[in-house]
Amino acid sequence: MIRISIFDDNNSLRETLALIFDTTDDLITVGQYADALDVVANVRYNQPDVILMDIDMPGRTGIEAVQLIRKSLPEGRVPKILMLTVFDDVERIFAAISAGAVGYLLKKTPADKIIDAIREVMSGGAAMTPSIALKVLGAFQQSGTASPDSFLLTDKEKEVLHRLVEGDSYKLIAHHCHISMGTVRTHIVNIYEKLHVNSKSEAVAKALKTGLFK
Repeated sequence: MIRISIFDDNNSLRETLALIFDTTDDLITVGQYADALDVVANVRYNQPDVILMDIDMPGRTGIEAVQLIRKSLPEGRVPKILMLTVFDDVERIFAAISAGAVGYLLKKTPADKIIDAIREVMSGGAAMTPSIALKVLGAFQQSGTASPDSFLLTDKEKEVLHRLVEGDSYKLIAHHCHISMGTVRTHIVNIYEKLHVNSKSEAVAKALKTGLFK
């Protein structure tokens, strides 16, 4: 029997899944929880083989819960964790996988497909809703083919970005590049958009990773 714990604040979904699992020959539900506040204690007590983990729950996100489980339990005692969520953005997908999830399913996935996914991860595989798999593939292809030239930065934007990499403040960038503070902000907004990032640290990391300033 495959032992399953469910962490999801949608009571109806949680109870429906538990009922379906308990009427399936090789599955049994060993825990249902509306939050992940006591996730480590719950997992230690129930000893599930597979966890279905929502992302958006009160008190602690599912991604934080995955990280905590992997940090707190010995390597051989960590259950297989499948995210089951409404979120399909690349950032959360990669955050969940990086935390240690072995699958990522959307809540609109039919119950029989969820059961297939549980069996798949128990046999050593990974499981993803097809649309999620396509997004992951697309993100890898994009990161693999991106080159410094593809960002289409202007010479002044490259100069501003280089100053960011050097650790300059906006005031120092304005001084070194002989432009106003307002112009610095405009260039930085454009740089973020072209690099597909949302912060200074992400811009600097991408500049270094892609070799913009070798």
